[in-house]
Amino acid sequence: MTVQPVISCSLSPDTEPDDIRTAIRILLQPWKWRYGKNLRKVSDWFKTYIPGSEVFTFNSGRTALFAILKAFSIGPDDEVLLQAFTCVAVPNSIIWVGAKPIYIDIDESLNIDPTDIERKITVHTKAIIVQHTFGIPAQMDAIIRIARKHHLILIEDCAHGIGAMYKGQMVGTFGDAAFFSFGRDKAVSSVWGGAAVVHSKFKNPASPAGRQISKLKALHENLSVPGYFWIFQQLLHPITLFLIIRLYNVGIGKCILIALQHLRLLSIPVYPEEKYGGRPKHILARYPNALAYLLVNQLAKINRFTRSRTSIAHYYRRILAGRKDIVHIPEVVGSSYLRYPILVKDKEFTYSKARRSGVLLGRWYQHVIDPKEVRYTAIGYTEGSCPNAQKKAAQILNLPTLIKISDARRVFSSLV
Repeated sequence: MTVQPVISCSLSPDTEPDDIRTAIRILLQPWKWRYGKNLRKVSDWFKTYIPGSEVFTFNSGRTALFAILKAFSIGPDDEVLLQAFTCVAVPNSIIWVGAKPIYIDIDESLNIDPTDIERKITVHTKAIIVQHTFGIPAQMDAIIRIARKHHLILIEDCAHGIGAMYKGQMVGTFGDAAFFSFGRDKAVSSVWGGAAVVHSKFKNPASPAGRQISKLKALHENLSVPGYFWIFQQLLHPITLFLIIRLYNVGIGKCILIALQHLRLLSIPVYPEEKYGGRPKHILARYPNALAYLLVNQLAKINRFTRSRTSIAHYYRRILAGRKDIVHIPEVVGSSYLRYPILVKDKEFTYSKARRSGVLLGRWYQHVIDPKEVRYTAIGYTEGSCPNAQKKAAQILNLPTLIKISDARRVFSSLV
């Protein structure tokens, strides 16, 4: 009997055979791992994607956000607004610069609620971070008005949002700065990685505003490039995941994944100390050329990826329209749908049922601040302060979108 590969939102869904071949090629060329021409190719791609911008690449999206906050002189006594219903990596970057995260509730699109923003602004508020959850654009018109009214720095969190558009304009182009993530389960992936983008109005180094880019450049240059073993871990990831996915449904794949992580041959997406606001020793670093090599291959496919995700999301909305036990998020034109979110009454039952069919549904964000075991007191979140976010976290599941229509039918069948 042929065992079908598992369908998953989180087990490197972007990885295709050409990505594995790319990983093998660079794995065999260690002299190109730390420095090389692919770093420039990534920066040039983003400069085309966001015209008139300056781009700096880092080992992660959280490092990119940290660098932006430092460049805009955000630190002690400052408050930064961000939505609840997010990953702990976002508030951690705020904590690491010495500022205070202030959590804002979400609207029905799973994005930051402009009404709650207005309620929580104080004399100490200096910036707003706007997350485009699952590639669903936030209410940028209202948020921009608030930022201008209160003279706040506006930073777009595009970790999910590359390829998404708001009223015909690419997300990442509205604020003062934006950051992107290239993690293992993001819209384009090099296992780890991120970029900080600052817009053209800050380019003049003689002006007070122009100092932002100078500071960001200096911070980037002062960071080190990760060591060879860390780079090796990331290059091994797409190669081994190819095997793991195919053996996951018979139990062997998961055992291999856990064993390789335990042996530290594969990296983990969140370090243990991050769950209580701690900063891992080597978390702040530049982007290595080896991972840029992987990303260049992925960026060449971004338009196809976005079309595929959007098409599958529309299929789910249509095929599940009659299900009274499933609530859909309101449709927002221009969404890129990194994952397709649904709300269900019995989340654990639905997840377990799908898993028995070989479908691993996503759980972003099953906690108001993910992942599990995050210590809310350490990261400044007060239980009950964002009730809609907590309600959605109790009901949320995500359907994979970067899959074939035949696999989408398998996902649908697993929910019946």
